Amino acid sequence: MDLFQALVLAFLQGLTEFLPISSSAHLVFPSLLLNWPDQGLAFDVAVHLGTLMAVVWYYRHELVLIATAWVRSVAGGPSTADSRMVWYLFFATIPAGLLGIFEGDYIEEHARNLPVIASMTLLFGLLLGFADRYAQHTRGDRKLHFGSALFIGVAQAAALIPGVSRSGVTITAALLLNMSRQDAARFSFLLSIPVISGAALVKSVDLVQSSAAVNWLQMGIAACASAVTAYMCIAVFLRLLDRVGMMPFVYYRIVLAAILFAIWLT
Repeated sequence: MDLFQALVLAFLQGLTEFLPISSSAHLVFPSLLLNWPDQGLAFDVAVHLGTLMAVVWYYRHELVLIATAWVRSVAGGPSTADSRMVWYLFFATIPAGLLGIFEGDYIEEHARNLPVIASMTLLFGLLLGFADRYAQHTRGDRKLHFGSALFIGVAQAAALIPGVSRSGVTITAALLLNMSRQDAARFSFLLSIPVISGAALVKSVDLVQSSAAVNWLQMGIAACASAVTAYMCIAVFLRLLDRVGMMPFVYYRIVLAAILFAIWLT
């Protein structure tokens, strides 16, 4: 993989990681249409770290607030919405973590193919549209509790199947709980931090154990490219979310699924 290919793939990863359109559905195009080589384990680690840096930096002030509130509550202080957020994120991460540990290899081997990606892109796109159109979009933290956090976490576990979209399915679940679009996106993006961290850690361990040569300069450039793209994507998405809603992404996923099915059939 040359530098140009690395930059294109890093851009795609950063752009699609947080939009509800499925990164796996987009990353399949270069290999299918352009016959590009597999990006490799080192690249996966690099772009995951890039998107992780983007979301942590975007929510840096909020992360400090909730971490401080959690430490105070553990030390005997009052329980607040900020301190409980840490527990919500923890419990919501468990389903995806368990499924990844016990079934991740099976899913990777049997579900990463064009029919599955196209079907999941369409199915969960339609579900996102249903949730966005019929949810009450109630603002405030009262919709978020341990039960709702666990429900969103179970939904997130489905994102291990290529084409589902982690951000898409978690936002969908939050909308089905009648959370507002902004609250749903905020929790989805905060929830990505432990998930991406875990994925990057697992892949880093695999990378250390492998004997493949690593182009560290290229991987560093890819990480920076994905970080900048992801940060801009988060900022623009949240700014436009209440104005445009989720339907543009739903229509996009329908068209994308049609293209993927057409490629598969031909």
